[in-house]
Amino acid sequence: MEVVVERLRKDFGATRAVDDVSFSFGAGEIVGFVGPNGAGKTTTMRMLATVDEPTSGAARVNGVSIVEEPEKARALVGYVPDALPGHRDISVHEYLDFFARAYGQKGAARRGVVATVEEFTGLTGLREKMITALSKGMKQRVSVARALLHDPPVLLLDEPAAGLDPRARIELRELLKALAARGKAILISSHILTELAEVCTGALIIERGRILRSGSLTDILAADLPRRTVSLRALGAVEDLYREVSQAPLVIAARLSGGEVEAEVDGGDEAIADLLAHLLARGVRVIELKQERANLEELFMSVTGRSS
Repeated sequence: MEVVVERLRKDFGATRAVDDVSFSFGAGEIVGFVGPNGAGKTTTMRMLATVDEPTSGAARVNGVSIVEEPEKARALVGYVPDALPGHRDISVHEYLDFFARAYGQKGAARRGVVATVEEFTGLTGLREKMITALSKGMKQRVSVARALLHDPPVLLLDEPAAGLDPRARIELRELLKALAARGKAILISSHILTELAEVCTGALIIERGRILRSGSLTDILAADLPRRTVSLRALGAVEDLYREVSQAPLVIAARLSGGEVEAEVDGGDEAIADLLAHLLARGVRVIELKQERANLEELFMSVTGRSS
């Protein structure tokens, strides 16, 4: 399963919302779609979901064109908009059952699908609760559940973590990981960049309708953030470790942090490996080395700042 986007463009009158966008992602991947408001994230997702028609360009879901065969492509995509539309006097179960019927599912098979999706998304205990009474986090779960009813291989999630409390964000993150483990290809947009770093295998950075960077987080960070920060612990006095790290090649700066030493290294994985080898050769008995998590916020500011 692969989603391939080629030179996709969308104009609204004289305004070009999406400008010659190309990228791809596949089964088991969670790709973060990063950009400021008005960058073109939602418009791109709406085109992939066949809600909006492109002005030009092409996109294919498992070889099916969203322009030439929109109904067939639509069956392969689950779309989660940024907010669940308001519905009065309908319970969670009634809502999901309605959409299962809309997808053409019938009888016992439909009831089985709805029950399975409710269990997978943690909604079983909320089946009879009215949607209007749900928290923001639970509404997002319902929205994801609706998108899963026809078991699509591709999921498009537009700002799913916006407005969620920390617990709901963690639950959503774990749900996305479980879906990717099942082979879903996932594209997720968000302004909460640290949340994306926790879950995504790749990223697309978009601004003013154009993709500025795309690829795996490791590759993008290596190209745009050549310096890495690591934390080290070793047997013996931390002051001795600090002195050795400070004098090591490729170490730009170092500081004490409790019982650890934090070092900024000029380079990527090879530079970190060289630092470790240097310390071991000097007789430093390193017992822990941790690399700082991918810093998407710093990356985003770096990339978009150069494009201004």
